[in-house]
Amino acid sequence: MLHTKPLARLLEEAAETGEHTLKRTLTATNLVAIGIGVIIGAGLFSLTGLAAANHSGPAITLSLCGAALACVFSALCYAEFASMVPVAGSAYTYSFATLGEFFAWIIGWDLVLEYSVGAATVAISWSQYLTRFLAKYDIVFPYQITLSPFETATLQDGSVVSGFINLPAMLVVLAITAIIIRGAKESALYTTVVVGMKLVVVLVFIGLGWQYINPANYQPYIPNNTGTFGEFGVSGILRGAGVVFFMFTGFDMVATMSQEAKNPKRDMPIGIIGSLIICTILYALFGHVLTGIVNYTEFKNSAAPVAIAIDKMPYKWLGQAIILMILFGYTSVIVVDLMSQSRVFFSMSRDGLLPKIFSEIHPRFHTPYKSNIVLGCFIALFAGLVPIRVVGEMTSIGTLLAFVMVCIGVLILRKKEPNAPRAFRTPWVPVVPILGIITCGIMMVALPIDTWIRLGAWLVIGLVIYFGYSRKHSLYKA
Repeated sequence: MLHTKPLARLLEEAAETGEHTLKRTLTATNLVAIGIGVIIGAGLFSLTGLAAANHSGPAITLSLCGAALACVFSALCYAEFASMVPVAGSAYTYSFATLGEFFAWIIGWDLVLEYSVGAATVAISWSQYLTRFLAKYDIVFPYQITLSPFETATLQDGSVVSGFINLPAMLVVLAITAIIIRGAKESALYTTVVVGMKLVVVLVFIGLGWQYINPANYQPYIPNNTGTFGEFGVSGILRGAGVVFFMFTGFDMVATMSQEAKNPKRDMPIGIIGSLIICTILYALFGHVLTGIVNYTEFKNSAAPVAIAIDKMPYKWLGQAIILMILFGYTSVIVVDLMSQSRVFFSMSRDGLLPKIFSEIHPRFHTPYKSNIVLGCFIALFAGLVPIRVVGEMTSIGTLLAFVMVCIGVLILRKKEPNAPRAFRTPWVPVVPILGIITCGIMMVALPIDTWIRLGAWLVIGLVIYFGYSRKHSLYKA
């Protein structure tokens, strides 16, 4: 179970061409757009205010930069692996090359949980935002087709109606599945257009809001600690960084596209690090403007801090523009989630750990279309029939665990394959990987116990599949 996949074999897979391989169509610009598309999500418009109100105050900008710094350690390690081993699978593939099949399975199975739950959660939230947006124009959908069977809504006359199926959530997943089946290039083009729209709205908010900044709202810039760790002061900045850290996760999904990049050794590091740098700058400016327009105390218990800021400005139309951006922004997140999940399944299937259906390539589009269809239908049903309170937040523990494994992998591969060609080398090894392990490990320990319980339950299911099927069919079994 600890047998590793030889680096030479991985490089052979990267060099393969033909109708049974993924098509290399993505440029560095496409990869940066994909990274930005999944990093900048609705969390920017909700978590920023809550972190400022409860932990950081106006120093939310420092929390955002601190969270980004924690991501940089892992991003640099991802960039080295992506330039060395330009094949699909991301952390799963890297773990197989360094830690062995068993650990690779755990990472791959864990990433599947993250991407599946993430796509379903975003689809359900997308449905809610869509109904809210259309209601402004007197277009109202019946609650029966916008809620799951386990949810109810209270009408204006006081009567209660039950949902039947969340049709918009299902349709958006199926529509995006159709887009990604047609190819990574088409998916990347869509993501690039949506990212452009996102950036315009974010920049418009920053540009228009800057002139309404009240310097008094920055006093004090770092509020005094209340006596409780994490409530303002230096500890508040650190706690705030932990809260907003998950707004930066997503750059790792760029690594799952390695086998579809035109020049992966050059473009993958650009895509991973470039998207992270751009988002960090935008996040810091956004947080600075937000807490400058409105005193941070007004954001307490509000999941819509931007709406409060817009009320301080004469641009009421900006509220609808923000919701529209969130709608398009959510679709780009679903695109990357579904693409990333199918690419992880693709790699696991090629290694024999999953049935061959997940690695069958469309003869024309060169995409794992059967995997896309199976996963798309499953997630669509999940989004249509399960309430958001059950789906919950997309678990981040899988991402952090993957970050830790990749950082460990860089240390191991530097020892095992010191002379292997590396188009990009992580600087200051072993310091950077060790710092990545420490920062991600601390954040994992700080996660709620229910997150660990969900992870444990999911891993038990994964282990049953591994020992019942994967070990028997693995191409690397003893």
